[in-house]
Amino acid sequence: MVTRRPNIVIAISIVLASAILAIAVWVLAQMRDDALRRAQDSVFNVSLLVERDVSRNLEIYDLSLRAVIEGLKQPGVLDLTPAIRQMVLFDGSASAKYMGSILVTDETGNVRFDSQASPPRQINLADRDYFKVQRDSPNVGLFISHPFVPKVTGKDVSIALSRRITRPDGSFAGVVVGTMRLTYFHSLFAGMHLGAGGSMALMLSDGTMLMRRPYDPKIIGINLTGTANYSRFTQQPSGDFFGTAAIDGVERWYAFRHIDMYPLILDVALSTRDIFVEWRRRAWIIGTLIAALDVTIIALAVLFSQQMRHRRAAEEELRVLARTDGLTGLFNRRTFEEEAEEEWRRAQRNAWPLSMLLIDVDSFKGFNDLYGHSAGDEALIGVARCISQSVRRPGDTAARYGGEEFAVLLPNTDETGAMHIAEKIRAAIQALQLRHVASSHHVLTVSIGVATARGATFATNRALVNAADEALYQAKDAGRNRALCYGATTRATHNAAVAAGQDTKAKNAL
Repeated sequence: MVTRRPNIVIAISIVLASAILAIAVWVLAQMRDDALRRAQDSVFNVSLLVERDVSRNLEIYDLSLRAVIEGLKQPGVLDLTPAIRQMVLFDGSASAKYMGSILVTDETGNVRFDSQASPPRQINLADRDYFKVQRDSPNVGLFISHPFVPKVTGKDVSIALSRRITRPDGSFAGVVVGTMRLTYFHSLFAGMHLGAGGSMALMLSDGTMLMRRPYDPKIIGINLTGTANYSRFTQQPSGDFFGTAAIDGVERWYAFRHIDMYPLILDVALSTRDIFVEWRRRAWIIGTLIAALDVTIIALAVLFSQQMRHRRAAEEELRVLARTDGLTGLFNRRTFEEEAEEEWRRAQRNAWPLSMLLIDVDSFKGFNDLYGHSAGDEALIGVARCISQSVRRPGDTAARYGGEEFAVLLPNTDETGAMHIAEKIRAAIQALQLRHVASSHHVLTVSIGVATARGATFATNRALVNAADEALYQAKDAGRNRALCYGATTRATHNAAVAAGQDTKAKNAL
């Protein structure tokens, strides 16, 4: 089947190439998902690590604030000497690397106690948000302020953690506040590997930016309320999504979480370019190889198909050569006999008449002797052309039967039709006017024997051929350049025999 239909080879190669491509696409899709999953796991781990570090430090600092408040409640603490009171109120956490001062104010905002100075520095904090919130709301608990520059140092942007000091009667007695330098978050973020386009941000729940990586001092303190990403941050305690940063316009995959117990939101994001950079490189390599493989498969299939077509053409040419006569282009005798046998069976099956013409060039040996074999070949070619032009029906068969003899098979044709075709062939050959001085007609002519099988007229196909051959010899005996039908010659012979017998009887009677 494949060898008979070369296009199937190309179709199969396309299907195979498509299957390979589909598998490659599926594998690449799985690799892409794996790359994203690994990146997500990395981001989740980083965000968890940062959250725990921030929570631990804030908790330690909050414990220090609580310790100060509890210390102030203890009897006699305020009567201690300043040095002892400093040791009691302020533990070692107040001197940690990124911690600033811990201050205790009165109800008017004036500093009463200072972890880094005794006597305390003369500062009033009544205008700070962390003081106002605690003064106006007794149940705030721990409050984390917006970024600011401390009045004490005048440098190092910080945030403040404050708690309310309440008198026994519930009235406001001041605040205890501690500062934390934002360099802590900057240093913490810098230690995380997020790729060239990654980002990390810590903000207050109200959208105020505390720290961001990549670091830009201009964005510290800006408010992100109203941005698409911040709106997503506030919808649930934690989550992830693909989004575009409002600050730099980079598309990233975000993982965010609200830090437990604190009004803080942490987000960690990887650039989609960084996530898939290795995948893209591998996809390019695999895609190139698959494309080359598919092109090679299809190209080889096309070449193979072309070779098959060439082979089919060669086989067809050989088949034609095996079936045709090389000189005249008509069918050869073997092919004619195969066609005759098939038409004979069809005629017997359908009760059709089947006619056969045997054509012989008159005095052809003399023509060859006079004019040469080359002229003889040309004459045969001319005869074959006249036969082909006279036999035009699709079912008719013309062949070179041997030497200067030709045969024509006329399915579903009776004696009258066969004689008409025979006479047409004879006249066309005579009209060629090929000079033949050895012929009594002085031009090249043919004699034709015609035989028609109808019903049980002949027992076999061979008998039909013999009848046509007998009619041919009758035509030659009758003077050549004529067509005779087998039935007519038989009837003429029979009538002559009957007439001869009657003459004999008459003579005997006399």
